[in-house]
Amino acid sequence: MDKIQLINTLPDVFANRTDIASDIWLQNVEFEKDKLYLVEANSGTGKSSLCSFIYGYRKDYQGQILFDNEDTRSYSIKKWTALRKKHFALLWQELRMFPELTAMENVQIKNKLTGYQKKKQILEWFDMLGISDKIDSKMGIMSFGQQQRVALIRSLCQPFDFIFVDEPISHLDDSNSAIMGDILTTEAKRQGAGIIATSIGKHMELPYDKVFRL
Repeated sequence: MDKIQLINTLPDVFANRTDIASDIWLQNVEFEKDKLYLVEANSGTGKSSLCSFIYGYRKDYQGQILFDNEDTRSYSIKKWTALRKKHFALLWQELRMFPELTAMENVQIKNKLTGYQKKKQILEWFDMLGISDKIDSKMGIMSFGQQQRVALIRSLCQPFDFIFVDEPISHLDDSNSAIMGDILTTEAKRQGAGIIATSIGKHMELPYDKVFRL
């Protein structure tokens, strides 16, 4: 997939508002593969909804969302499943980890499905992010910042044309944020993929091709 396009898209919940001032809602917006984007937003302006709409998790919006000029509303469940397996990766704001499983078990759930990353690479990422000592720890007893780092590793255990990271460093210090950004951009560049990051304040300091204000 080379391009994502939003045409006059607007969450249904905002349908009766007349004060929409956004670079994305009710606009014609394109996200291209192999480019970096930042979506800055205030809380409650639909940041996480945007990710869910593009990912096909929710459809409560007006307008169109196109992938390579195809309207996604016509997509079957089978097609969405294939897209999420090979073309889209997502790091959810709320992470969606399994608290009863260990950090490595959470990562391996995805990697065993895709067979995409070698264990050596996964272990290297754990070490780079300073959580190599947490590999066998249950997610439920780890801090949210530690969980964010594990969630990043899990999100990279698949092929993708675009990766969405929703407030990925909200609980990280500057050092770990920088490392996370380096890992993310290195893997995206290796795959020739685009990055769409969101933020309500703190964000990864990356060479963004375009910054949108939601």
